[in-house]
Amino acid sequence: MGDAGEIRWPRGILPSAPGSRTTRLELFYDLVFVFAFLNVTTVTAGSLDLRGLVRFLVVLALLWWCWSGFAALGNVIRTDQGLTPLIGFALAAAVFVLALSLPKAFVDHPGGLPGPVVFACCYFVVRATQVAVFLWAVRTDREVRRRMPVLILPLLIATGLILTAALVPQRFFEDGAESGVRATLWIAALGIEYGAGVAQHRAGWTVLSAGHWAERHALIIMVALGESIIALGLGPGPAAVPLTWPVIVAAILGIGVVAALWWAYFDTLALAMEQVMHRTRDPRTRAGLARDVYTFLHLPLITGVILFALGLKGLIHEGAAPGTPQWGVPLPGFDLLVLHGGVALYLLTLVLLAKRMLGATRWPSIGGVVLLVALVPAAARVPELAALGVLAVATVLVVTLQTTVDAPWRRHVRQVALEEQRAAEAEQTRWRGDYL
Repeated sequence: MGDAGEIRWPRGILPSAPGSRTTRLELFYDLVFVFAFLNVTTVTAGSLDLRGLVRFLVVLALLWWCWSGFAALGNVIRTDQGLTPLIGFALAAAVFVLALSLPKAFVDHPGGLPGPVVFACCYFVVRATQVAVFLWAVRTDREVRRRMPVLILPLLIATGLILTAALVPQRFFEDGAESGVRATLWIAALGIEYGAGVAQHRAGWTVLSAGHWAERHALIIMVALGESIIALGLGPGPAAVPLTWPVIVAAILGIGVVAALWWAYFDTLALAMEQVMHRTRDPRTRAGLARDVYTFLHLPLITGVILFALGLKGLIHEGAAPGTPQWGVPLPGFDLLVLHGGVALYLLTLVLLAKRMLGATRWPSIGGVVLLVALVPAAARVPELAALGVLAVATVLVVTLQTTVDAPWRRHVRQVALEEQRAAEAEQTRWRGDYL
């Protein structure tokens, strides 16, 4: 995209700037996605098998693409100024209805509006509005006009496939085949949407504010980690849980895993990746990093956290239920795979992030992924709280070892981040003293 100063911006739309950060309105958008992630977890927990897992991954990928549209738009325009907040509120409502339709998105149930159609319509409204606002805002940019087909055609084809999935299968297929055809059409739509992301990079799209881009993705990781805490505490319903020692131990172990996952990403790696983005001046190189590291690789990062939340869901309530042995019963094999697999996927994605952005190989984390997979057979033979304890100890050990190995690099990255923070605070203090 051309220089913001060379574009004639429409009335009611203000351009962003290279030093912009996340706005409060963007945090409001994320609140809707908190509910969406939680609803995906709840729906999948009711049918935790291979088919349910595939549906979970497809729906999560579509939700992620909707969220990525908000992040990309907020990097170009000021989302809390002019007319943009009103548009944002309308889109947040559409995302909320989309999340409400998730239980009926694949298989419609009697009563109410058809869930697949509602899901398809909401997805189209969100994606079409995001693209339309972007095109309206930068319509005088010659580069944007040149690549307009790359923005519009994939959107129309992908949403057309999702709408077709909502309408056609129920008329021509039996119930079992209907959901399979619907999933196939959704996967095809995903391929088009994500393929368009690659094409947009080639067409000249870039990131205006590296700080905003990194911060937006870091905050959505925080949202996902928060969702795992909610899944641990809320369980299958609002019923009160008796405070027993197994309940307290399960709560501490669950928070221990979430804290370790937070540390593995936020303590140093997130800071280092943002610093690399700031140092990358070439627009095409920066766009490639933004696409690969944030748009694409943060999806499996989110997926790993929510899979872990899916494995946690109901664990405390089940352990405290009358008639359950004091430390629970062994977890079913699929539940255990989801629990360990979510943490393993998260750590593996961190390895890929470090390799793509920093060129570093994180051997302790690679060993941790192997360890988590190897521990599954042993964890299947012990009570569920003991299995959670094994997972917590292994995760904390891996993250601690990685932090120890990274110590010299960690000190440098965190010192640079602290100096940047102090410089920004000093500049803000000076400006406020002069003008407020």
